[in-house]
Amino acid sequence: MLNIIKDKVEAINSEVAYRVKLLQHAQNLPAIEPRDRHIVDALKKDAICITTLEELGLEFTPQLLKASHAILPTMGTGEYQDSDKNPPEIYTVTHIPAFNNWGSEQRLLNILENYIGLPVAYHGVQIRKDFINVNQFSTMLWHRDSEDRRIVKIIIYLNDVEKEQGPFEYVPASLTSIDNLNFYRLYPKIHNSGIDDEQLNKIVPKSAWKSCTGPAGTVIIADTQRLLHHGTVRTQERSTLFFAYTSNPAKRPGLCTQYWDETFPKPNIDKLPV
Repeated sequence: MLNIIKDKVEAINSEVAYRVKLLQHAQNLPAIEPRDRHIVDALKKDAICITTLEELGLEFTPQLLKASHAILPTMGTGEYQDSDKNPPEIYTVTHIPAFNNWGSEQRLLNILENYIGLPVAYHGVQIRKDFINVNQFSTMLWHRDSEDRRIVKIIIYLNDVEKEQGPFEYVPASLTSIDNLNFYRLYPKIHNSGIDDEQLNKIVPKSAWKSCTGPAGTVIIADTQRLLHHGTVRTQERSTLFFAYTSNPAKRPGLCTQYWDETFPKPNIDKLPV
């Protein structure tokens, strides 16, 4: 009982300290360009903004695409069965300048700091290829990320993504926020693991889910802590980049190391024209 009380007191103290830091840093938020204000506003309102590489117009986009398309042919060359649970193939590419330079562009960091409200930690980037799957498992189950109070993942589609390729899908933040009854119905179910479509449909009807289809170059900027989300089952492969950002330091920094440590292999850059 004492331990429970102690944990609750620590949680309250941590939340109060976080709120104080937000107030203190509000005076130090960097200026952003007028063209970027809509991204911050969309994130604050809906926890997601969908744009394109062309609309963002970041300096290192050509190098990013060149490096991505040099690596992709080396992925997905192994055998897998259409009916099996086929885990994605993931490379950590944070160490490659073409990726790191795009993800750490100051204009982008300024946008994210204005949303997160605190100095930003850019953890890195992964390139991944998701294979054909008919069953939900792992990140295809509905879940929330838990690295921090606000977590921004930037997902870039490297090929056209329609229903067949398994698009990113989410529930609007207003339907699962803490002041909505759904939050309390969902929390015990997703606290330690995700839930499948059938389970979610009993709480939030499928008609309310949002599917993010789009052509190659589509950019999804999402707070994956606020949004209940998943990758859908697919009948065709999907290739993406995932960039990860939190406040600095994150609430749970140990969950962020996969974007730069040895959790996933790194491609052999000596053989890549990057």
